[in-house]
Amino acid sequence: MIVASYDVVVIGGGPAGLAAAVSSHESGASTLLIEREDRLGGILKQCIHDGFGLERFNQRLTGPEYACKEIEKLRECGVKVFLNSFVREIKQLERGFELEIQNSKGVARVGTKSIVFAMGCRERSAKQVFIHGTRPAGVMTAGQAQFFINIQGYMPSKRAVILGSGDIGLIMARRLVLEGAEVEGVYEIKSEPSGLSRNIAQCLEDFNIPLHLSTTVTRVFGKERVEGVEVAQIDSNFKIVEGTQRYIPCDSLILSVGLIPENDMLETLGLVLDNSTKGPYVDQNMHTMLDGAFSCGNALHVNDLADFVSESGEIAGRSAALFAKGELLRGESLPVEDNGKFLYKVPQFADPCSSEDLIFYFRVKKECRNARLEVKNGDDVVFSKKYMVLRPPEMEKVIIKPEKIVHKDRSLVFNLVEANNE
Repeated sequence: MIVASYDVVVIGGGPAGLAAAVSSHESGASTLLIEREDRLGGILKQCIHDGFGLERFNQRLTGPEYACKEIEKLRECGVKVFLNSFVREIKQLERGFELEIQNSKGVARVGTKSIVFAMGCRERSAKQVFIHGTRPAGVMTAGQAQFFINIQGYMPSKRAVILGSGDIGLIMARRLVLEGAEVEGVYEIKSEPSGLSRNIAQCLEDFNIPLHLSTTVTRVFGKERVEGVEVAQIDSNFKIVEGTQRYIPCDSLILSVGLIPENDMLETLGLVLDNSTKGPYVDQNMHTMLDGAFSCGNALHVNDLADFVSESGEIAGRSAALFAKGELLRGESLPVEDNGKFLYKVPQFADPCSSEDLIFYFRVKKECRNARLEVKNGDDVVFSKKYMVLRPPEMEKVIIKPEKIVHKDRSLVFNLVEANNE
């Protein structure tokens, strides 16, 4: 039996979910926010380094400071919040959805006209990295190491090897050194680093931590605790270069090998995920292919900045509220295509009749220098910009005015051309 009904239910209390819930409420919708942990804020709670909020608040904030600003907005709105609550099941009804929620009070069913998925993402774990050897204590993700130090006050390592050059791993390399540990090196299987350029500079170069590209960990040694690892160079086909193996004594192996959007429950609703983003297909309203279901933040695609996560949450929350009130009508969606040089583009569809700006995010497949991006609608160029350099780890943002879309029956095409190919 449904015990309560809302216009909008937001799942996830990180920066995307917080922004979505506030935006939904401000758009006149009755809103419920569901969070599985005992505190709001998501991963921001343990990110004590600064650099957050430059886009959204024009301030240089730590993760907890950024989260507090968003939580304060939520409290001022008076949005209903369920903490320590888990969504066990979602059923699509003829109009809307029914959610089964479990917490310390028991199990309850809640109805909603629209739903926002803002569950964030998770780290790839040791089980998803194929390394020979056992799994002794000391093999952990960068996020786990961050939690141990910043939340629990425990030092997880005295001498660490970091596998993967993702941003969390780079930040943790610096954090470990600041707390007195030795970081032997960061090892990246690809020929280019996976993290932002500023993190390479500020977290590795400033602390003399070596970065080894085209190199990976091939074996873990130790029974009760990690005693060492074997590393080896990798060729262009990701095969081990024989004779390059070497042993490194250490007491921990910290993994920073990628993030995966948390979208398991979407698949139970029959939503197909984009292979590139691991999130659902959406239009510029963050509306998925399922009527009334919206996605935002790192559940949609992994973002560089919390500011962009919050921005997509605002759009999703407002759109979900308008849908619940019958004011968001889905028209003919134009596909967003490209010339093959992009890792992905979000959103993947555009509503040509929308009065809102079309905000797109993209990543390139490989580094491009002196490149020009042109977005075409038919034969008309609706956006053009030159870039000195584009790198896969660094997401770019494009804003297209709706009045530029004059061919309502023609797709939007992203074309990227490097200067030496023009």
